[in-house]
Amino acid sequence: MNEPGLPGALPFDAHPIRTRRLLLRPLSEADADDVAAYQTLPDVVRYLPWPVRSPAESREHTVTRAGLTRLADDEDGLILAAELVGADGSPGPVIGDLSVFLTSREHAQVAVGWVFHPLWHGRGYATEAATAVLDLAFGELGAHRVFAELDPRNGASAALCLRLGMRLEAHFVENEFFMGEWSDLQVFAILGREWKAAR
Repeated sequence: MNEPGLPGALPFDAHPIRTRRLLLRPLSEADADDVAAYQTLPDVVRYLPWPVRSPAESREHTVTRAGLTRLADDEDGLILAAELVGADGSPGPVIGDLSVFLTSREHAQVAVGWVFHPLWHGRGYATEAATAVLDLAFGELGAHRVFAELDPRNGASAALCLRLGMRLEAHFVENEFFMGEWSDLQVFAILGREWKAAR
């Protein structure tokens, strides 16, 4: 895209996306128990911008996030549940979720994020899901640039960004005070033309 802005892709309503082993679909209130299974784990939320939640708090958070299904204006977001699909196509548990936020419609900028239950780490599910989300961002949404922000101590997410072909563009030192400590922030990003060339 040579001109700024998203090329007529908005408003965009979330819809299911099938990958080889997953169904990425809008998060629903019915997913609250599966989400609580990882949102209540200290190791999972250690480097995320929210505290460990009780099951009740996690349920409330899931209900709120389930309402994020449409991109139309800056700061709008989508939350997609990563649902495991059985070999026979039967639905399985939600093993993680992914976020897609429109940070600038004018400049066609999209932020992405992800969180997965540690029981499913190391099997390529996060890479599979994040690849589909970048395909969505650069394909249907027509994004020019996609970025992810993370705590550099979150080595697994940083490694995922690199596997996706994203580059480290910034490292902010102690720019946020969270959970009683100063934390750094890294920004990884990739352009649409780079993503398409690598596909």
